[in-house]
Amino acid sequence: MKLLVSVRDPHEALAAAAAGADFIDCKDPSAGALGALPTATVAAIVRLLACGFGGATSATIGDTADDEPATLLARVAAMAATGVRFVKVGIEAGPRAAARLRALAGCGHAVVPVFVADRGLDMALVALALELRFPALMADTADKHAGSLFDLVPPAALAAFVEAARAAGVPVGLAGALRTPDLPRLVALAPQFAGFRSAVCSIGRGGTLEPARVRALAQALARPAVAA
Repeated sequence: MKLLVSVRDPHEALAAAAAGADFIDCKDPSAGALGALPTATVAAIVRLLACGFGGATSATIGDTADDEPATLLARVAAMAATGVRFVKVGIEAGPRAAARLRALAGCGHAVVPVFVADRGLDMALVALALELRFPALMADTADKHAGSLFDLVPPAALAAFVEAARAAGVPVGLAGALRTPDLPRLVALAPQFAGFRSAVCSIGRGGTLEPARVRALAQALARPAVAA
C-alpha cells in the first residue's frame, strides 16, 4: 500500500518525500478538509520535487460545494497549471453531484474525485465515476473532529467502495483522520494508497509535520506488501 502525505509548504513536501512518502498532496489543513493552498505554493512544491522524487503530486482545490460548473472547472484548470499531476475535487452526494462528475471527466485535466463520506457513500455516484474513467478515486471525511473514516463509515460500505474500484481497475485511496490504530483495518481493505495528515503531525493536522512519523507509517504500510 502506498503512502500519501498531505503537506502545506515546500519544506514539509521535501521532508515527507525524504521520509518515504509515495505521494505528496498539497493541502492547507487550516482551510478545511480539502483546503486549497495558493497556486504559487503548489507550483513551488512541484518544482522542488521535480528532481529526485519518484512519486506523484496532487493538490486540492478547496471547498467547491456551491461552485457553478464554470467556476469549478476554472479552479481545476488553475491548479492543474501548477504542474501538479492530479487535482483532487471533493464530491458530496446531492442533486448536482452527477453533473459535476461529468463536467470534471470532460475537463481535460487529471482529476481525482474525493467522495466526502461523513454521511455515507453514494455507490451510484461511485459507479458513475468508475464509468467516467477518472485516474483514481478517494474517500475522505470533512469533519476531522468526529473520528476517523472508520468511525464514520461502516466497514461494509468501505469494502464495497474499494472492491468496486478494484473490479473496474481504477486505483482507490482512503483518507480521513486516519491514525496508526487504523492500520490493521486499512491492510484488510487493501486500497492502493492511504492518505495521512494528522498522524504525521505533532499536535494534529495543523501541527508540524514530523519526518519520523512519516517514516514509521511508510514502513508499516510497506510490510504487509512485502509479506504478501
